[in-house]
Amino acid sequence: MEKHDSLELLKKISFFRDLEENELAKINQLLIRRSLVERMVVFMQGEPLEYVYFIASGKVKIYRTDEHGREQIVNVLEAGEMFPHVGIFRGVNYPAHSVMIEKGVLLALPTAKLRALLEQNPALSLKLLSVMEGKIIELQGRLEEMVMHDTFGRIVLLLIRLSRLHGVQDGDCIRLTVPFTNQELANMIGTSRETVSRTLSQLKKAGALETTADHYLLVNLDRLEKQLRI
Repeated sequence: MEKHDSLELLKKISFFRDLEENELAKINQLLIRRSLVERMVVFMQGEPLEYVYFIASGKVKIYRTDEHGREQIVNVLEAGEMFPHVGIFRGVNYPAHSVMIEKGVLLALPTAKLRALLEQNPALSLKLLSVMEGKIIELQGRLEEMVMHDTFGRIVLLLIRLSRLHGVQDGDCIRLTVPFTNQELANMIGTSRETVSRTLSQLKKAGALETTADHYLLVNLDRLEKQLRI
């Protein structure tokens, strides 16, 4: 890959977006470019945390498994984001699994080099704090959803959140850009696939939801939000 193309990839990462060209060029020398295909594992839960990853293209699923092998989806990340968000300074293991949802390009930075980079560039340190603060606020919101709403409400709020994070306008609806299965939706909020299936059927009858022929969800946000007030 030519240097110019590599720098253009780096500029797509929100973490580096405000840096000068010469600063980007220095960081570019530290990064390892990895092209991965759909379903390829990036790292496994419990492995030594050696790299922080930045998504230049593609989507990544972050999930944990318990002792019984049950999956809990933590997040779905897109181009411009970094992961993991914890353990960078403690030299611990990866707190979750990560796998490509679709093919893409990741930029890997050794954690030791990231720590040195942050020491040399206070602006990046502040940006990392901002990223982490955003994740804490997001997790607090999810906890509130779990406490304040029943399963129906949690599924509705999940669909609203996914529409805002992974949706594009499609007529009067929002089309999710990730083809989530009912099991994956269930894994995000700790419920059963059958419960999700029943709830989605109910939402479709209310005109708040549709499924395209290629298995993507179409969400009518106005009608979906009204379901929380019924």
